[in-house]
Amino acid sequence: MKPAKRIENLPPYLFVEISRKIAEKRARGEDVISFAIGDPDIPTPQHIIERLCQAARDPANHRYPETNGLPQLRQAISSWYQRRFELSFDPDKEVLPLIGSKEGIGHIALCFIDPGDLALVTDPGYPVYSIGTMFAGGESYSLPLTEDNDFLPDLDIIPAEIAYKAKLLWINYPNNPTAAIADLDFFDSVIAFAKKYDVAVCHDGPYTEVSFDGYRPTSFLQARGAQEVGVEFHSLSKSYNMTGWRVGMVVGNESIVNALMKVKSNLDSGVPQAIQHAAIEALLGDQGCIGEHNAIYQRRRDLVMKTLEKIGLRARTPKASLYVWVRVPERYTSTDFCSKLLDEASVAVTPGNSYGKHGEGYIRLSLTTPDDRLEEGLSRMEKWGQEQ
Repeated sequence: MKPAKRIENLPPYLFVEISRKIAEKRARGEDVISFAIGDPDIPTPQHIIERLCQAARDPANHRYPETNGLPQLRQAISSWYQRRFELSFDPDKEVLPLIGSKEGIGHIALCFIDPGDLALVTDPGYPVYSIGTMFAGGESYSLPLTEDNDFLPDLDIIPAEIAYKAKLLWINYPNNPTAAIADLDFFDSVIAFAKKYDVAVCHDGPYTEVSFDGYRPTSFLQARGAQEVGVEFHSLSKSYNMTGWRVGMVVGNESIVNALMKVKSNLDSGVPQAIQHAAIEALLGDQGCIGEHNAIYQRRRDLVMKTLEKIGLRARTPKASLYVWVRVPERYTSTDFCSKLLDEASVAVTPGNSYGKHGEGYIRLSLTTPDDRLEEGLSRMEKWGQEQ
């Protein structure tokens, strides 16, 4: 049997390859500490778990769910956006639950991209933006994110013939992997661009609730006219430590949400209803857990920054997200640095070029390593760095 060309040309998913290398070392009895994957180590809050257990005992939740989710969940999502960002959405037309935001991100290209069409994708960026485009038969045009432009894409340098051909524009703030943030002025420029070239905007915003030093990230949809041109993907994974539960949402432009609903209704049967009830509890219940979690991440961030300074590695102190984006010494490529650190210190980090060619020269460290392991990993990095 011969697989489709899209599969033959598909690169290994980033974290699968990293996990494989870590597993090989651990199989040899080596103790590897990983800063590579942004998977919160803090447990899901207890009140959410209790609601899941309660819902799981109800036979009504044992049957097929609807693709567009329970009306109560759509209302809860709308209420959360109203409380958090003072934004109003019609729960029946402008809100759609997802089986984790990754699922919706991967599928939305099928709504807009025909063979030969273009998507504008930030580089470095979350790989699924480009992979979803490729699955739909389209091509990705890279928008460089560099320190010189504060890791924001310069829309003014996109050639007009590219802009007019583009169907989608992907943005993501707070950003993965760079931890950059964006303000409403930037979002205003995105909206002006989208209206000029008739481009649908997809903002990936799962890190708006992970922030430090009193900073509160904005939603793209808070910018005037944003809902006329785009949608925002969000997730309960990072906000409530529910990565394994696979529940997220997309909100915004009615026609875009409806298009994704049509695709999903033909491909999946929605989020399991017991998990939907847990999501309702997360969104409407006690929000104190978010501040508690952020205090832990901020303390870890400060320890990471202190260690990086000691060994002469340069990084901007992040105001949000779960990541620190670190410049490697010029004598190394991103991959060489990561390989050397893993081989000689048994510490795993993510090479920046895994997120695109403009990620070359950087590594990404995640703050989702338990405190004792984080401190041990940083100690190894400090000793290793001083020996170089």
